[in-house]
Amino acid sequence: MQAVALVRRRVVLAADAFVEVVIWRVPEPVAPSTHLFRYRLAYVVEERCVLRYDNERGKGDHRHTEATEKPYAFSTPDQLMADFEADVARWNREYGRS
Repeated sequence: MQAVALVRRRVVLAADAFVEVVIWRVPEPVAPSTHLFRYRLAYVVEERCVLRYDNERGKGDHRHTEATEKPYAFSTPDQLMADFEADVARWNREYGRS
């Protein structure tokens, strides 16, 4: 089985902000993740990535917010999207963009 793109989209939220979501189903886990998905979700504001979720090889599932990187407990693509959307909304509230 080859990797299959499940979601690939960019949504413009404002003149200076967009969300990009890419999720694939992969034939083998991206180590050290144990699930069959590869993903990257990013929120970019004023040409700067302020929030990102991904599962980079060697690092596993994690999220970046500003200058921090923390593990992310992946369960399903739907939950991944819900968690990311909640973080985008939280970031917008905290930085006065809602």
